[in-house]
Amino acid sequence: MKAMLDKLFNHEELKREEARNLLANITQGMYNEDQIAALLAVYRMRNITVNELVGYREALLETQVKVNLDAYKPIDIVGTGGDGKNTFNVSTCSCFVLAGAGYKVAKHGNYAATSVSGASNVIELHGVKFTNEQDKLSRSIEECGLAYMHAPLFTPAMKSVAPVRKLLQFKTIFNLLGPLVNPCRPTYQLLGTADLNQFRLYTNVYQTLDVSYGVVHSLDGYDEISLTSDFKVATNSSEFLYSPEMIHMPTIAQSDIYGGETAEEAKRIFDDVLGDRATDSQKNCVIANSAFAIRTICQDKSIDDCMAEARESMEGGKAMRVLKKFIALNS
Repeated sequence: MKAMLDKLFNHEELKREEARNLLANITQGMYNEDQIAALLAVYRMRNITVNELVGYREALLETQVKVNLDAYKPIDIVGTGGDGKNTFNVSTCSCFVLAGAGYKVAKHGNYAATSVSGASNVIELHGVKFTNEQDKLSRSIEECGLAYMHAPLFTPAMKSVAPVRKLLQFKTIFNLLGPLVNPCRPTYQLLGTADLNQFRLYTNVYQTLDVSYGVVHSLDGYDEISLTSDFKVATNSSEFLYSPEMIHMPTIAQSDIYGGETAEEAKRIFDDVLGDRATDSQKNCVIANSAFAIRTICQDKSIDDCMAEARESMEGGKAMRVLKKFIALNS
């Protein structure tokens, strides 16, 4: 560890294999908390590199509980978090909209870190019991189109760094790793990033992985397509800057997609969106994110066609039927 810390504090970059070995040693309990804290502090002073992040990812994947959902070619929709905006559960709503539209979804999520309600919070409030059992996850995605993987059940090695992360109380490299370690290795992923540096980082990381991706970022700081400003979208083959008007959506106010003050309020908004009882702004935000997720899967479809599919899933009651079936299967 000392050699690696010296290298990092001298502003040198770790090779991919060095990063992989370093994190593997951490997960095996080979270093004390002070050494781990020093490593995490480095990345408060400089940005992580693509090779470092990919190496750390490989080490975590090796320790995970494995899940095989390859036959379904699923998509995951996830945000990095950390944007400080406290929006309602846009990505999680979009997952149910996609499942309602007939696509297979393997959602990886956790409890909230910087907002009132994370994916695991809102799903747990519906009485769902989390599992890492292959048979139960396969049955869920087979029968309702969606399987949910609560992150702590799949990466037990993360327990070794939990006390340090809690003590430091700032975002670390492990926050960056979360969206990259879905245990089923989804075929497709739509990822929202909180800033342009992350947007570029993840775009470069995805280019080293075998995944069809979309990376999105709203220029006013949202880790999703918020419709409150212009937004960037990068895929395997292109990168574009959109305005809401370019996808035939009105620009909305930031207050329109606020997630509320309590987890229970966030759950109500979640249910209202999927039940087609939400405000137009809330619904449009989810439809826009869902449309770009559909296009990540079906790259030849127009955005207008993708939005029409998403709207039909929501307004036609399909997304809500998925939610009810998902709760019945997983409670």
